[in-house]
Amino acid sequence: MRMLIFGPPGAGKGTVAGQVTSEEGIPHISTGDMLRQAVAAGTELGRTVKGLLDAGELVPDAVMIALVGERLEQADAQDGWLLDGFPRTLPQGEALAELLARTGQRLDLVALVEVADEVIVERLGGRRVCLACGATYHLTYSPPKVAGQCDRCGQEQVVQREDDQPETIRRRLATYHHQTEPLIAFYEAQGVVRRFDNSGAPEEPVRAVRAARRRSRKRRPTDTRFFFITSACRPCRRSIASSLTIRSRTSR
Repeated sequence: MRMLIFGPPGAGKGTVAGQVTSEEGIPHISTGDMLRQAVAAGTELGRTVKGLLDAGELVPDAVMIALVGERLEQADAQDGWLLDGFPRTLPQGEALAELLARTGQRLDLVALVEVADEVIVERLGGRRVCLACGATYHLTYSPPKVAGQCDRCGQEQVVQREDDQPETIRRRLATYHHQTEPLIAFYEAQGVVRRFDNSGAPEEPVRAVRAARRRSRKRRPTDTRFFFITSACRPCRRSIASSLTIRSRTSR
């Protein structure tokens, strides 16, 4: 199984991805982890990435696709993989398609985890964190016993992070939709996109992704036909046909 997963910040795609990769026995390859591993490995690409990050620059698409190609060549990715965080833009998606075509791989599934924007704003906007010990809370689902005071360490340093403020969340969502919509259209044209609503219980999209994986494995056998020249005699044609074994080949 070779798949991509998309979802806005706060949609819970990390939970879905973790369950899927655990069941499939394939690596969960995230952009951040991939960059950190490349730098730690000290490869030529890793040194290039380190120089860019140290300078505060964005990693160019050409370097990212080279990193992805390098990662997909590793032994644990030979039977499949789940890419999380790449591609982010249409040019990256097109570059990934070219890479897969060169290496003879097929993309089986693009999982799009969806949650309404206002539900995400409520989820993330209600989060609180203790600056002293790092304990996390949610004003609706798991508030501290005393407002502003941490249950774990007792410090009155339970605050809302800037990233969790509603205005910041909405800006991040707008950026996600602007970047992702053309990319989703690109994959929808290939017939590999499946949408999963994660507004409810987290196990619901996991079950839906599991069913979509099963369906994606069902492939029609290759329709192989042999045509014989009419000048051959009938016994000869039967003899030739009986000696042929036609096997339908489907990609893993």
